[in-house]
Amino acid sequence: MEKNTTGSQRKGYSTKFSTLDAAIKLMDAMAIAIDNMIEEVKKPVDPEVNGSARKAELQSVKQTAVDCKELLRERQSLEIMVKELRENGQVKEEKDYSGGFAEKFSK
Repeated sequence: MEKNTTGSQRKGYSTKFSTLDAAIKLMDAMAIAIDNMIEEVKKPVDPEVNGSARKAELQSVKQTAVDCKELLRERQSLEIMVKELRENGQVKEEKDYSGGFAEKFSK
């Protein structure tokens, strides 16, 4: 039921691309990256480092946590996309809610 496949030619051989397969692979890779980032955030900051070096290390930990949070959000949206591909064979078109509050909840 993978409607999102196309044949492509690369250096003399044919391969099929599946959006669903690629999304699942990406989700798996993202899970590994998220786990790695969490392990980095868990590492203690060296207590012997002082001044600007300590501040830089703490900033690095914070940035890693923020990046991890963003990656989690992206993975969650990818999970929704995979679910839609499995159920419908395509991704639903997103509604544009930029009009305002009332438009956000209209059907």
